[in-house]
Amino acid sequence: GYPGCPVRMRAREGGRTRGGGQPRLCVVRARTCARPVAYSRGVHDVPSESVGDPAGGPDLPRRTRVAAYAVILRDEDILLSRLAPYLVPHEQWTLPGGGIDFGEDPRDAVVREVHEETGLHVGIGDRAWIDSARRYASVSAAEPEGSEATDSPTDMHSVRMVFEGWAPVDSPEPRVVEQDGSTVDARWVPIAAVLDGSVPVASWVRNAVEEHVATQVQRLSVRGLVRRPGEVLLVRLSRYAVESGRWTLPGGGVDHGERPADALVREMQEETGLVAEVGALLGVHDLHLTGTAPNGRHEDFHAVDLVFAVTVPTEAAPTVLETGGTTDDVTWVPVSDIDSGAVQVTDVVRFALTSAP
Repeated sequence: GYPGCPVRMRAREGGRTRGGGQPRLCVVRARTCARPVAYSRGVHDVPSESVGDPAGGPDLPRRTRVAAYAVILRDEDILLSRLAPYLVPHEQWTLPGGGIDFGEDPRDAVVREVHEETGLHVGIGDRAWIDSARRYASVSAAEPEGSEATDSPTDMHSVRMVFEGWAPVDSPEPRVVEQDGSTVDARWVPIAAVLDGSVPVASWVRNAVEEHVATQVQRLSVRGLVRRPGEVLLVRLSRYAVESGRWTLPGGGVDHGERPADALVREMQEETGLVAEVGALLGVHDLHLTGTAPNGRHEDFHAVDLVFAVTVPTEAAPTVLETGGTTDDVTWVPVSDIDSGAVQVTDVVRFALTSAP
C-alpha cells in the first residue's frame, strides 16, 4: 500500500512466499486506503516494457489482472461457480466474482459479477482478504480478425480481493445469467467438500474459505413472559429467523437510545397485537451461536435477552400484526406441552419459566 496505508498483501512468486516463510495474511477495510486507483477488467498489457524473472528466468511481457470475489455461505454450504471448459479443460469450481472495470469500486464489481454468474442479488461486506500471485502462464491473445488466437507466454500477476458476501435466505436457486461467459454452472456446495478436496477448486479458493471469519454481531433484546393458569403466550419463529419453526417469548431488539420497557411494549404490539404492561425484570439470558442470519449473512451471533414479567388484557385475542418479519404465529401454549417436548421452544422460554417466581 502507499505510505500510511495498513494494507499488506499475501505475496507469492513461483508459488512460494517471498523469503521462504509462511504467507502473510491480513484483513483490510475496503476504502480505508481510498485514493485514486485505475482499475481494469480482465488481463491488460503493462505499457512498453518486458521484465525478466528476479531469479533469472526469461524476459516476458508483463500482464496484470485485478479481480474481486465473494465467500457466500449458507449454513453448511458455499456458493460456487464452475469455470468454462475453454478456460479449464477439466472440472474446476471457483468463488463467484471477476475482473474489476476501470474506475469501478471492487464491491460493486462483486455484486455485478455474482449476479451475472449466479443470478443472485447479494450484499457485500467492508472487509477483504487480499491474495497476490505471480506466475508464468500461456495467455490467449486475440489476433486480428480472420486469424486464430495464439497462446503467448506471459509473466502474469493476479491480484484477488475476496469479500464476505450474503444472499437473502429466500433467494431462488442459483443459475448462470451471462451468455458465453467464463462460467457454465452455479450451485450451493458443501463447505466440507471444498476443504477436503472432493470438489475441485483452485488452491487460492480453499485458502480464502479457510480464512473466512463470520461477522461478529451482538444484539440486545427484550422478552416478555406472559402467563395465565397453565399456559404461556409464545410466538413462532418464521423462516427468516435463525431457529425457524420453534416457539419463543414475544419481544425483539432494543433500538439505539430506546428504553428497554418501551421496546418491549412496541415489540409486543407488533408480534401479538396486545397492549403490554411491563413488570419486573426476571433475569438476563444470553445465547451464542454461528449460523445464517435472517438477511442471509453468516454471523457469529451473541444475543443478550432481558426477560420481563408482562401482563396483557385478559380477554384480548393475540394476533401477529407484522408482515415479513421473524414471527409468523402467536398462541397460548400449555406449559405441560413445553415440559413434555411436544412443543419445540427456544432456550429463553425454559429460562423464563424457571426464573419466574
